[in-house]
Amino acid sequence: MRVDRFLSNLPRFNRQQVRLLLVERRVSVDGVPVSDPHHEVREFSRVCVDDEVLQAGKPARYFMLHKPQGCVSATCDPQHPTVLDWLDEPDKDELHIAGRLDFNTTGLMLITNDGQWSRRLTQPTTKLPKVYLVETEQPIGAEYAATFAAGVYFAFEDLTTQPAQLELLAPRLARLSIIEGRYHQVKRMFGHFDNKVLRLHRERMGPLALDDALAPGEYRALSADEIRQV
Repeated sequence: MRVDRFLSNLPRFNRQQVRLLLVERRVSVDGVPVSDPHHEVREFSRVCVDDEVLQAGKPARYFMLHKPQGCVSATCDPQHPTVLDWLDEPDKDELHIAGRLDFNTTGLMLITNDGQWSRRLTQPTTKLPKVYLVETEQPIGAEYAATFAAGVYFAFEDLTTQPAQLELLAPRLARLSIIEGRYHQVKRMFGHFDNKVLRLHRERMGPLALDDALAPGEYRALSADEIRQV
């Protein structure tokens, strides 16, 4: 929220006092003095007035996991292991998943406690591509690329998918780039041609690619540069 609203919500300051604090640059956010009342304060921000800490903030956490088959893209599940079970981290219950994958789909999974960051990564309005390696039961025809680029109609939702890019790698292997994440979208797109998807693997989300050094079930923290790219 805005820093002036954050301060005004505290019982100790009224609006006039908040204005004075900002004008006098006595308020700092993450160590930087601020005077703009619109300056953003997040749950991760450290907010001080003079030398008094009003909000200590908490560390933002970002992880990349190579999701293996046979685990659920959820934070808890009564029947199956979840992707969080692969993380050896404290306070895992504070984390959430940025972009789910089906039970047997493998590949890049991003996990964080930063909701604003994950929304930028997953919302269709940002048009960040999600890139998948797709292996199918039948050969992939030349007409697939044109159909996917034009959009595939899903009768159940009464909508047409956003344009997608298909790169044929082998007769039954392709790389598909989409900007949405609808229910079973990739499988349903190939299902338009009655072609069953046998293997689905996510390689990339936006600027972030799966680390080749990570084996299925392994994870690592994102670098500061990777976090800033989103």
